[in-house]
Amino acid sequence: MKIRIVSSKDEISVLNPNERLVHLAFRASNVDFLNLMKRCPRVRAIQIPKSYTKTLSDAIQGFLEMQGIELLEGDVWGHRKDLDEYFVVDDATMEEIRALAASGADASQVAEDIKRKAKISPDLVKYISGSKAST
Repeated sequence: MKIRIVSSKDEISVLNPNERLVHLAFRASNVDFLNLMKRCPRVRAIQIPKSYTKTLSDAIQGFLEMQGIELLEGDVWGHRKDLDEYFVVDDATMEEIRALAASGADASQVAEDIKRKAKISPDLVKYISGSKAST
């Protein structure tokens, strides 16, 4: 699974319209979210750092929910934008998450286990375990 990292609002206008999972590494305004949704109509989840969720308006959260777009809290640890514009969750981690979820393991426990191993956020683990995401 590839997560497109967006470091500034200027990058939104050059995103591939087929992006499905985006991490906003800057404090996005309501207009930035709307521009992202306009540029990438297939986006299914947007991840933002935990500290940014405190300043996110209820209006944009409600709008994202109405559009069927999940808002995920978390960071992409160890990623260097100068090397690659995507953060990749490897196939082995994806399979492990899905296997644990299919075995009936508690979602919170799965998220905690994978968070330590793969250094991805609990919200992203829950998103992967509950979806058919593969890109």
